Amino acid sequence: MNAAPPKKKDLYSATIKYFGSVAEPAFEAPERLARLWGRNWGCDNDVGTLRTVLMHRPGDEFSVIDRTKRIEEIGTYGDLETGWYWQSDSIPTLGELQAQHDGLADLLRAEGVEVVYVEGVDRGRFKSVYTRDSCIAVKGGAIVPRLAPRMRHGEELPVTRTLAKHGMPVLRTLHGTAMAEGGSFAWLNSRAAVIGRGIRINDDGISQIAEVLRYQGVELLVVDLCGYDIHIDGHFLMIDVDLALIWPRGLSFVFLEKLRALGIRTIEMNEDDNPWIVNGLAIAPGRVIMPRGLSDRTREALARNNVTVLEIDYDKVQLNGGGIHCSTSPLIRDSVD
Repeated sequence: MNAAPPKKKDLYSATIKYFGSVAEPAFEAPERLARLWGRNWGCDNDVGTLRTVLMHRPGDEFSVIDRTKRIEEIGTYGDLETGWYWQSDSIPTLGELQAQHDGLADLLRAEGVEVVYVEGVDRGRFKSVYTRDSCIAVKGGAIVPRLAPRMRHGEELPVTRTLAKHGMPVLRTLHGTAMAEGGSFAWLNSRAAVIGRGIRINDDGISQIAEVLRYQGVELLVVDLCGYDIHIDGHFLMIDVDLALIWPRGLSFVFLEKLRALGIRTIEMNEDDNPWIVNGLAIAPGRVIMPRGLSDRTREALARNNVTVLEIDYDKVQLNGGGIHCSTSPLIRDSVD
C-alpha cells in the first residue's frame, strides 16, 4: 500500500525545520563574515594590528587649484563660485604632496599593512586624500558618511565603489540631512566609541551612526567640540589599548572623566609639540606613526609608556588641512579583547 502524501502543514513544518531562516550568528560574527564575505572586515578598536587601510594618492584633482585665486579676507586661496578652497596660505606642488603621501604608504606596507587606493576621484575633489572622513569601519563592514562641505559632496561615490570592488560590506550610507565625517569618530574599546559634534557633524548623522553601533552592542558617546573645531582627531588619539594622546584644551572635562572611568590613561601634549602629532595613526598597540615635531617632554612620556613612534615628514600634506590620521581609513584591524 502506498503511503499517504504528506499534508501541507507537515511539509511546511519540515521545510522550516531543515531549511528555515537562521538569524544567528550575527552578520558581523568573524567566522561568518570570513566564510561569506571573504575576510573579517571592519574594526572594533583604534589600536589593534592594522591589516588593511584605505588611502587616496593625490592626483589630477589638484589641477583645479588656481594660485591667483587668493581670498585676502581669510588669508588663503579658494574660488567662491566653484566652491574649492585651500586650507593654508602656502600651496605645495603636486610632486611634494605625492612624495610625502607615498612615504606614508610605503611605511605602512613595510609594517605589513595592505594599502587599498580609492579609485575614480572626480576632478577638483582634492580633499579626497583625507579618506578618514569618507569611511568609518565598524564591526563587519563600513559606514559611508555624508560629508558636510560643498567641495566634498560626492566623495562618497568613489569610496563606495572601491569598498564594493574589494568586497567590504557597506552597513549604512548616511541619508536625509545627516552629516558626519570619520575624522570626528574614534573607537575607545570594543564596546564604546566617541563622536565629536560640531560644524561637520549634526544630530541626524550621530543618530544614524549610533543606530548601527547599537545593534552591535556598542555605546556611542557624544562630545561637543569647541567653537569651530572640525574633528575630534585634532585633540584625541588612541595609541594603546588603554592609553590616549590628548590635547586637553580641545576636550571637555566630562569626556576626560569618562576616559578615566573606562580605564584609559592619557598623555597630554604641550605647547612645544607639533600640534599635528595627535593626528597620528596607531598601527599596533603602542606602535604609532606621527609627523616630526615631538617635544622632549612628550617623547619621554611616550617612552615611559612603552610607545614606539615612527616619525615621517608630512608637513606638505598637512597644508591641505589634514594629517596622517586624516589620510588613512582603517578597513581591517585585529581585535584587542
